[in-house]
Amino acid sequence: MSARQKHPILIVGGGAAGISVAASLLKRNSSLKISIIEPAESHYYQPGWTMVGAGIFNVEETRRDTAQVMPNKVNWIKSSVTFFQPEENTVSLADGMVIAYDRLIVCPGIKLDWDAVEGLSENLGKNGVTSNYSSTHSLYTWELVQGLKSGRALFTQPPMPIKCAGAPQKALYLSADHWKRNGVIKDIEISFYNAVGVLFGVGDYVPALMKYMDGYGANIRFSHNLISIDGEAKIATFKQTDAEGATSLVTSTFGMIHVCPPQKAPDFIRNSPLSNDAGWVDVDQHTLRHSKYNNIWSLGDVMSAPNAKTAAAVRKQAPIVAANIIEDLSSSSKVYGYDGYGACPLTVERGKIVLAEFGYGGALKPTLPTWLLKGTSPTSLAWFLKKSVMPKLYWDWMLKGKELLVKPSELKQ
Repeated sequence: MSARQKHPILIVGGGAAGISVAASLLKRNSSLKISIIEPAESHYYQPGWTMVGAGIFNVEETRRDTAQVMPNKVNWIKSSVTFFQPEENTVSLADGMVIAYDRLIVCPGIKLDWDAVEGLSENLGKNGVTSNYSSTHSLYTWELVQGLKSGRALFTQPPMPIKCAGAPQKALYLSADHWKRNGVIKDIEISFYNAVGVLFGVGDYVPALMKYMDGYGANIRFSHNLISIDGEAKIATFKQTDAEGATSLVTSTFGMIHVCPPQKAPDFIRNSPLSNDAGWVDVDQHTLRHSKYNNIWSLGDVMSAPNAKTAAAVRKQAPIVAANIIEDLSSSSKVYGYDGYGACPLTVERGKIVLAEFGYGGALKPTLPTWLLKGTSPTSLAWFLKKSVMPKLYWDWMLKGKELLVKPSELKQ
């Protein structure tokens, strides 16, 4: 393959965003020539890992071979990108190849920076250190939860942005619920160390969440950022920032610690001409088109729009990017707009979920009538949707370009 072999539509990343936008494009025009650059042989339904960590899902339920989910008409390039040359409309691959494109979609996801916390990488999966942000270690979470009968359990959240911002506290809720049901919660000290200053970014949902935190007896420690772990000594060290900006170090022993790793854009994105000062692909937050290069779009966790980085956001973004590219191919001036929609099913106990749905500025954007899901309150219906409906919606609808309840809306100019 060489730069002389131009790809009409080239997608960087074959995760949820890349597969979904390719499928949405093909639903609109089955004759399109689309290529996806993706090195991974396995594709994961990552929202399921919280449930794996609570013994509800098996990890294999969250995995498919990438070949199974890749749309039939897509050319799969099993490699990875090392650099972008947008002025030449080319990308460089890890094998040294340089390939060209007419239109580029960038969606390689987010980087989990395990090494940003001293001692985390070498202790993950042992010494009571776990994370549901890893398919492998979410199994260890459930092992630790079942085995802990007394002592101290810590749950951490790093500075934003992170994908699925509710996931760190979901791990706490489901673990505490297990301990409560098994009569040992009175002997377990639960603490949530959150690097930011609020429990959840959309205030309407905080009262319901605080009720559960209080009910589980959890200590919430805001503005505490995990910086190191001593696995053998079972000691976690946090940097605390007070209201005046002064910092100090705080340590805590633990029987188990669930860690959400710091996150950032992948290195090849941050060091590219496509990124903004913060390292994310620089797009218009409504059209998802690149702010400088008119033949480039981006979606998913890697782009700069100020929305929640969730699978539900991708489900809404993919049809918008697809529709905008179809309009661009026909030289139409019509554009479709993204309203920042994201969703976070907050699993506050086994059998109940607070389904948070919101857009830019924290505006509530419920999909179903509030009388059905009780707005900001926990419901068993939301649990049913999370456990039984959303995985099927992901595998059989979203990844196949079936756009149930996510039809793009035209952006009035």
